[in-house]
Amino acid sequence: MSAPTQTNEAKLKAETYKGRLSVPRNVTNADEDEIPIMETFGVLPRTFDKKDYLEVENIELFKQQYAKTKKEHHTDRYFNNKLIIRRGQTFDIRIDFNRPYNPEKDQFWVEYVIGRYPQQSKGTYIPIPIVEELEVGKWGAKMILNDYNSVTLRILSAPNCIIGKFRMYIAVLTPYGILRTPRRSDTDTYILFNPWCKEDAVYMDDEKEIEEYVMNDVGVIFHGEVTNMKTRSWEYGQFEEQILDTCLFLMDKAELDLSGRGNPIKISRIGSAVINGKDDDGVVAGSWNNDYTYGVSPSAWTGSVEILLEYYSSKMPVKYGQCWVFAGVFTTFLRCLGIPARLVTNYFSAHDKDANVQTDVYLDDDGKTNTVLTKDSIWNYHCWNEAWMTRPDLPVGFGGWQAVDATPQETSDGMYRCGPASVQAIKHGHVCFQFDTPFLFAEVNSDIVYSKIMKDGTKEVQYIDKTHVGKKILTKEIGGDGPLDITDLYKFSEGTEEERLALEAALMYGVKKEFRDEEQFLSGLDTTMEFQEDNAVFGSDFKVTLTFKNQSSNRYTVSAFLTGHVVFYTGVQKAEFKNKTLQVILDPLSTKTVDVQIRAGEYMSNIVEQASLHFFVTARINETKKIMAKQKIVVLHVPELHIKTIGEKMVGKEMTVILEFTNPLKKKLQNVILRIGGPSLMKTKTQVYKEISPNTSVTWEETCTPRIAGKRKLIATLDSENLRHVYGELDLEILPGDN
Repeated sequence: MSAPTQTNEAKLKAETYKGRLSVPRNVTNADEDEIPIMETFGVLPRTFDKKDYLEVENIELFKQQYAKTKKEHHTDRYFNNKLIIRRGQTFDIRIDFNRPYNPEKDQFWVEYVIGRYPQQSKGTYIPIPIVEELEVGKWGAKMILNDYNSVTLRILSAPNCIIGKFRMYIAVLTPYGILRTPRRSDTDTYILFNPWCKEDAVYMDDEKEIEEYVMNDVGVIFHGEVTNMKTRSWEYGQFEEQILDTCLFLMDKAELDLSGRGNPIKISRIGSAVINGKDDDGVVAGSWNNDYTYGVSPSAWTGSVEILLEYYSSKMPVKYGQCWVFAGVFTTFLRCLGIPARLVTNYFSAHDKDANVQTDVYLDDDGKTNTVLTKDSIWNYHCWNEAWMTRPDLPVGFGGWQAVDATPQETSDGMYRCGPASVQAIKHGHVCFQFDTPFLFAEVNSDIVYSKIMKDGTKEVQYIDKTHVGKKILTKEIGGDGPLDITDLYKFSEGTEEERLALEAALMYGVKKEFRDEEQFLSGLDTTMEFQEDNAVFGSDFKVTLTFKNQSSNRYTVSAFLTGHVVFYTGVQKAEFKNKTLQVILDPLSTKTVDVQIRAGEYMSNIVEQASLHFFVTARINETKKIMAKQKIVVLHVPELHIKTIGEKMVGKEMTVILEFTNPLKKKLQNVILRIGGPSLMKTKTQVYKEISPNTSVTWEETCTPRIAGKRKLIATLDSENLRHVYGELDLEILPGDN
């Protein structure tokens, strides 16, 4: 009897599954262990002699070779005792029969099954035929050893198959029906994306990039302000215990059809929705009001693991997150499944509410921002993700990095999600390409149009700033912790013909944008205004300096209006703390500076997390009526946490971790929460201090036992109502253990 072929698979499927798979309604794909054993099919006579028919006695996945198999598939770091493979790559199994296998009369095949109602047409029931030679792009099993009662198969999975946790069966065809092995949880097999496989949609050809964007379990988040960039580390922890099961559960939660789970476009889009809890009770509940009474402050998290495990346990959104938290957790989700991903930060990120691809700011008569009419906003910075994949749904050339954003800002197809949008399409203004490209285009390349509201209700454009938005876009460099500037991937250099053509392309593809004669507002500006601040430390006085430069031969008088607000990093104002009018006389070809003193007592009573102050200056040249405008974010310097270790830094050896902090403020800190953790070093632990007096130090000691050798990182945070975004980290080199 010959081996099963593709032509008789439909017949086998019909015999196998016709009305025979009964599963309780409450069982989901995530509850695969609860799915009952599949019945033996066919009716066998009472006189049936097992010795006359081939019967499976054991399936061996070579557990003694798991380490080798997982290393070949780059899955050896997952804290999981099941077989984890990557699609499009071979692996071996051994089957023990009750007697020697005879290929002339015996017929058997391997089956992989996923979900409640397996169907071959949807890729959820996969019968794998025994073939002479494996064929790239198709499932197949080649017999590499037939030894007495055992056979060894080398199985090749399809590079486009479903991602998830599959159940395995061995089916034997007999004259009386199909004999199938019972359900065995120890043969369950996880199949993941494979960026090493050329036929996979997430293939990358640079090993260093794969190591960074798939295998690295610690990242760096850039925040602060573009002239005062700050960094913090984030534990992605995609290989930690239960994280893989959690990420697969999220696809169930999002009700992503099983047949779509081999498509990185669909997975990244559904992931951007389920990571936030805005409309579907997803992973993280967002909060931007500085009140975190019923949860954890976004700045207090050290990474994704604690958040994901809490969600997997409670099935309720974890409180609280902001953009870097959403992006950090999303990175974990994507990398865990095998999709290359990175976290990016866009400084001065526009939030375009009315989809006209420009940022509109409306001014009152006195130059103040009209907060009622101004709906668009500019975030100090905004974090999102990029995922690497082909885009067969778009024209050639728009694959590669795709922008995806899990922060709930605007709805897309009825849900709070964003992307994937081709970064190349964003750069060239091809905003007609799905998904959500216009919104992302505006975030990085919109102009700020300052308009004055006239008495008759009409708008009169006063000034256009074409360079403020998308000032700098950063991600973590490959192999290090420094910044990689990727601004040129999103936009052409400011002011170049290519950059203006991208804006015109956005217009051509149907995005509504008001016509304006830019030269009308930019001509005749022969004066400039700059804004600088000295070292601004949290809780201390500092000064800001305005510099006016007259490049003409005329004498000008300038009326300037400066306001200072305590703001959230999203650009939303909390409270005004400074309001000052300045009169400046500019002689021909002269420069004049004006200092404005900022007292700690002015801003401290209203300070919010991230310690951000927003200054807005409008200046009118009285003789020409020309307007100048400048926005400036000042991020106050906060103290750091200090970490050190005692003992051998070796796998399996206990060492002591010491965390130190000194309160630099003139007031005591109350209800201080310290957190520390690190992937493969220690699970996140917390310590609470009721209060820490001014200039007082605290020391916290914990022990940990490293699990993996190599470069590791400890990450710590401090959180209290009066002081947030305090971080510390320590790089460690862990030596291999004695065994």
